[in-house]
Amino acid sequence: MLRITLAQLNMTVGDVSGNLRKMETAARQAHEAQADLVVFSELSLCGYYPEDMLDEPAFLARCARGLQELLAATRQWPGLCWVVGAPTPAHGPGKRLHNSLLVLQDGQVKLQYDKQLLPTYNIFDERRHFEPGRDVAKVLRVGDAQVGFLICEDGWNDSGSDYAVNPFERMADAAPDVVVSINASPSNVGRREQRHQVFSAAARRHGLPIVYVNQVGGHDQIVFDGASFAIEPASGVVFEAERFAEHITTLQLHRGCFSLGNGTPTRTVPAQGLSTMAFYRAQTRLGLRDYARRCGFRKVVVGSSGGIDSALTLALATEALGPENVTAITMPSRISSSGSVDDSVALCRNLGVELIHHPIAAQVDAFAQQFQASFGEPLGGLTLENLQARVRGTVLMEYSNCYGHLLLTTGNKSELSVGYCTLYGDTNGGLGLLGDLYKTEVFALARHINEAHGREVIPQTIIDKPPSAELAPGQTDQDNLPPYTLLDAILKLLIEGNGLSAAEHLAAQETVNMLQATPEGKAMVEKVRHLLHRSEYKRHQTPPVIRLRQRAFGSGRQMPIAASYDWSE
Repeated sequence: MLRITLAQLNMTVGDVSGNLRKMETAARQAHEAQADLVVFSELSLCGYYPEDMLDEPAFLARCARGLQELLAATRQWPGLCWVVGAPTPAHGPGKRLHNSLLVLQDGQVKLQYDKQLLPTYNIFDERRHFEPGRDVAKVLRVGDAQVGFLICEDGWNDSGSDYAVNPFERMADAAPDVVVSINASPSNVGRREQRHQVFSAAARRHGLPIVYVNQVGGHDQIVFDGASFAIEPASGVVFEAERFAEHITTLQLHRGCFSLGNGTPTRTVPAQGLSTMAFYRAQTRLGLRDYARRCGFRKVVVGSSGGIDSALTLALATEALGPENVTAITMPSRISSSGSVDDSVALCRNLGVELIHHPIAAQVDAFAQQFQASFGEPLGGLTLENLQARVRGTVLMEYSNCYGHLLLTTGNKSELSVGYCTLYGDTNGGLGLLGDLYKTEVFALARHINEAHGREVIPQTIIDKPPSAELAPGQTDQDNLPPYTLLDAILKLLIEGNGLSAAEHLAAQETVNMLQATPEGKAMVEKVRHLLHRSEYKRHQTPPVIRLRQRAFGSGRQMPIAASYDWSE
């Protein structure tokens, strides 16, 4: 029998000392549970992903000292094997480092396995820093069991479709009793289910039980959901750790079957996880909480327009940080409707959030008067509209600078896609919560939050009103944009592509096919395509957004600004 402690922890990139303390605490629990192995996530020593910190000599020296401290710590509990991830020196030509798995025991390195498949796509850029490991399998006898080891991407190519090398096949040739995989697998919608499918198929094919330990926590745009699991070849996933939270648990493996540390049998885990809206909500909460904490913010501020985007941002921020740590500011101009201010009041009362009134009419008038005095032209049209947004952005940044709050932007993915936002205005801030949510999803998530709370947290009047920037009299979004049901379908096909679920892709494709059956519809699709490409410069200047989908703006979708996007024949 083999006892394995899965240590799903929220590591901080660069905080070697803090990560070490977390590992020691988990190792103590593993020792108390009489475990043979305690397993941590990929690059657990330094956190995933350090990016160009890996080029800094002082950072690498700290990692090296941290590894020595880890070796010393393993002597506290003789016999316990620590499975950790760390950058290690590479020898010979190529990059200077390996992304390594180390098995430490009694002050010694018992095994080193270097990651063979280095992802360099989407949000990943490991080949920038690491040299691939050799095409070999690494197995270690622990007690009466032969344990094989893999690192994240090495387990994703059992179909052989992405790389020439298949580490899983080599691992199966070594005939271990169980495979331990350490991971830093970022979370996006559908990713948890995809992990289960890929690793369950590999377990069945090779007849191997698998333990999969994942990182948890938010790092800049990216959120890791944890959801570590264990797989039996015949039964599939029989254990799953908590999602979006640290979780330490001990499993027993006996004759290829897992049970909990107290001997309780495990059960097959449902294939379907959270609903899409529940997933968006949970991922955004953790992403904001960790971003604020790691950047040194306790409180956030949001401009409250009385519209759906700012309302949803305030609701999510309140859930993540508590109402006492959220401030809203309403900034009516001469054009703002009284209903928008009233809706902000009702929303903040429902949330228990402080609402501050800061009218901007006088500031806008002063700018307009001085502009005409200096340049001889009256302000009007788009220039005046954008001025209002920029005055509001300035007020919010003043508040942020004065009181130390993190300013949250409120733009959604539909608006960011087509440039329906004002640089240095409503794009001001440090983080966007809705930047990977299409507008139709914003409405759906608002309704979900009300249903989850069993009351009208976000006033129905906000959900029902036609979306408007309120920068011109009687203005609505559909004065300039297609209806969001149509716009979002077009954008999903243009941006997400194969990242859509089968059902979502079919629905979007049917909508676009319907549009392209008419000249007007074709023109609409081409207009959206044009707006998407010409707005690239705006997206390069906006704050990071919490990643929810596979192709979030930022590191998940990298496009040039100064380029031609006219690829027609």
